[in-house]
Amino acid sequence: MMKENKQQRAYRIIKSRIVEKVYAPDQRIVIDQLAKELQTSSIPIREAIRQLEAEGLIEYKRNIGPVVAPINESEYYENLQLLAVLEGYAVASCARNFPAAKILKLKEKNKQMKEALEDFDFIAFAKLNEEFHYIIYEENTNKILIETIKTIWKRLHAIRGIGSTLYSGRVKESIKEHEEIISLLEKKADPQTVEEVVRLHKFRTAEDFERRRSLNAGTTVES
Repeated sequence: MMKENKQQRAYRIIKSRIVEKVYAPDQRIVIDQLAKELQTSSIPIREAIRQLEAEGLIEYKRNIGPVVAPINESEYYENLQLLAVLEGYAVASCARNFPAAKILKLKEKNKQMKEALEDFDFIAFAKLNEEFHYIIYEENTNKILIETIKTIWKRLHAIRGIGSTLYSGRVKESIKEHEEIISLLEKKADPQTVEEVVRLHKFRTAEDFERRRSLNAGTTVES
């Protein structure tokens, strides 16, 4: 990994804590406390907070300062469910003619995701995860379908920011599921099988998100 500067490190740490729900919605971000913890001045912290504010993850409240932005988690979950259906169809549609060169790209991207996980860099992991899926989308000729999928990804980021579905307990499973998808594409498996596996991959992410949301709300969820 490339060496981070102070602002990048602060951004990664703060965002990871928001994504992992270490910082709860409406929780105040104490700049001086973070600067002391990260052994830096307040400038990189403020720059990181401005970037997170632009992404919609932090907002400023009068007489309080920066706080974690509230989110519409029901809308987030529903968008994930829709994405599961559309992604399944999109990947299945190009499964039979998927090029070998792209298989190599997918394997390399999954390898990079493993490395990001080893470094506990969930933000890098999330970006690589999105790139993994986009490599597959490029082979689908239905432009309207792909633009719709990309719009949903952007909507998810706008609601909660990149990587919000990827909690530490889920990422290892995600990598293994990617390996299964790669294997199916490499074998030019039956499109129906591919669609089911890809759809289930995203549904599992959605269900994991919903389970954690319910637990955080103090309700009981059946497995």
